[in-house]
Amino acid sequence: MKNIERILKIELPEGQSAFLWGPRKTGKTTYLKKRFPDSLIYDFLKTDFFIEISKNPALLRERLLAKNEGFLKYPIILDEVQKVPQVLDEVHWLIENKSLRFILCGSSARKLKRGQANLLGGRAWRFEMFPLVTAELNNVDLLHVLNHGMIPQHYLQGEEYRKSLKAYVQDYLKEEIFAEGLTRNIPAFSRFFDAFGYSHGELTNYSNIARDCGVDSKTVKEYYQILVDTLLAWRIEPFKKRQSRQVITKAAKYYLFDVGVAGYLTKRNLQEKRGIEFGKAFEHFLLMEIVAYRSYSGKDFGINFWRTKSGLEVDFILGNGEIAIEVKGARRLDKRDLKGLETFMEGRSLKRSIVVCNEREKRLRNKIEILPWDSFLRELWEGGIL
Repeated sequence: MKNIERILKIELPEGQSAFLWGPRKTGKTTYLKKRFPDSLIYDFLKTDFFIEISKNPALLRERLLAKNEGFLKYPIILDEVQKVPQVLDEVHWLIENKSLRFILCGSSARKLKRGQANLLGGRAWRFEMFPLVTAELNNVDLLHVLNHGMIPQHYLQGEEYRKSLKAYVQDYLKEEIFAEGLTRNIPAFSRFFDAFGYSHGELTNYSNIARDCGVDSKTVKEYYQILVDTLLAWRIEPFKKRQSRQVITKAAKYYLFDVGVAGYLTKRNLQEKRGIEFGKAFEHFLLMEIVAYRSYSGKDFGINFWRTKSGLEVDFILGNGEIAIEVKGARRLDKRDLKGLETFMEGRSLKRSIVVCNEREKRLRNKIEILPWDSFLRELWEGGIL
């Protein structure tokens, strides 16, 4: 990790604080230590410190006020801050009365929001940390990425990566939800989480999943919302502008935050760049790159999908419909692979229509750009797609 330069840039002017959110093991703490080497760091994962501050949040204020001013000119880092929501009142006071700066780091703001914690009323900017992205790496091996995923430890591991993925899913993801008290029905949520793997990236039918989990549809929707709020999943809504009755406008899709974690849940082990499972993982991987680019670049654009009731589909519609992107895992496209894009383009004036695929060279066919995946991602991160 020491040799991987992360793309996230946190630049804080005088008097400005920030939240940094992201799933565990994405590299938040490592990044902050490197980016702010002179900052004081308080970690609520340390049991003794967690218990002390939980019982008496004012201790943090008293300890900081006793520090030499030289230490306080840098942002103060509070790691896993969601574990002690009441400490945010002390942070608020220190920002207002002592002009201290904080970076509040954690894996989820859901507990803070549900507990009506003090989220500092706009006094802190929001940043997110994602797993690794291709722009941070050299010589990306596609199968390696799709199998290992992009969580730094898993990506860098050898053959032991599957054991790490198993531990991550079983010992962290579910535990994170239960430990934070985000759901009380542990057996039902465990069944839901297992079932989520089989509906991953597909049109979501809440009723079917509810039957599998033994709960009602409302509860399943809440479970999905928990994953979204904890940044463990992303919800992609259908594109709804200028639609006919033949276009799906209600059912959303959900994708986990990491392609390797999704692969573990679906028991996927890709050996070659072909087949249905490869195509699903390939699409998921490209979506996560687009989502990370949107956040890191600060560009606020929509990400949707488009699908007709007859099954024609475009994987990603960006912006307000200006850019349409279809993902195909094939090494050579034929006319059928372009049908969804061609249908979506009818009667619309798009800036670009792109098929991202496994072909070796760029080409153009009837206003549709056919781009190798590495060319597409290079252009994305250079700011050339949006």
